[in-house]
Amino acid sequence: MRLKITNGTIITPFRYIRNGTVVIENGVILGVHEGNIDFADATVIDAGGNYIAPGFIDLHIHGGGGHDFMDGSEEAFLKIAETHARYGTTAMVPTTLTSEKEDLLETLDLYKKANANNHKAAQFLGMHLEGPYFALSQRGAQDPRYIRNPDPKEYEEVLAYSSSITRWSAAPELPGAIAFGKRLREKGILAAVAHTDAIYEEVLDAYENGYTLATHLYSAMSGVTRKNAFRYAGTIESAFLLDMDVEIIADGVHLPAPLLKLIYKIKGADRIALITDAMRGAGMPEGESTLGSLKNGLKVIIEDGVAKLPDRTSFAGSVSTADRLVRTMIKMADVSLLDAIRMITLTPARIMGVDKTKGSLVAGKDADIVIFDEDIRMKKTIVKGRIIFNQEQLI
Repeated sequence: MRLKITNGTIITPFRYIRNGTVVIENGVILGVHEGNIDFADATVIDAGGNYIAPGFIDLHIHGGGGHDFMDGSEEAFLKIAETHARYGTTAMVPTTLTSEKEDLLETLDLYKKANANNHKAAQFLGMHLEGPYFALSQRGAQDPRYIRNPDPKEYEEVLAYSSSITRWSAAPELPGAIAFGKRLREKGILAAVAHTDAIYEEVLDAYENGYTLATHLYSAMSGVTRKNAFRYAGTIESAFLLDMDVEIIADGVHLPAPLLKLIYKIKGADRIALITDAMRGAGMPEGESTLGSLKNGLKVIIEDGVAKLPDRTSFAGSVSTADRLVRTMIKMADVSLLDAIRMITLTPARIMGVDKTKGSLVAGKDADIVIFDEDIRMKKTIVKGRIIFNQEQLI
């Protein structure tokens, strides 16, 4: 019930606290201190001179450890959460793919069951519905059989069916997409632009009507385009121009170093959330795999640290883990450790509206904490004061 983490470098949003101590009671941070303070009757964790940071928050994740959230089982939810906890994720937003409505409703049912039984892994922060309201031309690896325009009859049924939806991604240029965004905003659900061919004027309209996040920036979205010989700014440029949050797959494959640097230079750590967008191959060996459910998913190949379509014409999802995102931003984008951590802790917490309880090591917040070395290799993952991963136990 009482825990003291000491002898480490604490990472706050603004500075390092060398040789610091974090004290915890009943899963909540009581204080963050310089030096080794007395804290009676506490279990002591010696950080061994490593870093002590807030737990990582993944806003967009499909699977890992050989499982996908659309596999149709509660076990899949729990195993994915356990897998990613080993790499520093303490909270995540499980994400769907385009599908039939019935599969979507089943997944929402399973989320509710899994969330009630999730006691030893990364926490769930609600469901992210990615699609099915997308532009076919920007579908990426999403199954075209299920892509359609926003239908009020359908999405109202889904919204009424479950209160677990916390974000929904759609293409804002589709007929009915603006009304859809307004409805999400009324429900307090984060609307995001995704898999879209929208131009600036369409994105601006969407932004003014509830779409405040760009889903996996650069991936499956329009850039500068021509219509009748005239140039138009696309979704990418719109995300830069507007005060819109962006999420990026910082696995070092989906986005090369120059683009990572450009996004960071324009948007800054306060507007960027690092996401894995991981499919079931995360934490698994390379080879053949399946994107989406085992029942009707898409066959893919995992190689070169990414999932690809079988003909290798396109990426088909990430196999990244959260620690890899941080390393990539530091090594490839020349970002400081402080800012890299901010982009996977406090910024995503704010975007999801949970920054009052998560995202930084502050008294009164949940004791979601990771301890890692200079190479961002996890030593311990702690969720609400409970150790759910301990690297020492694997030796």
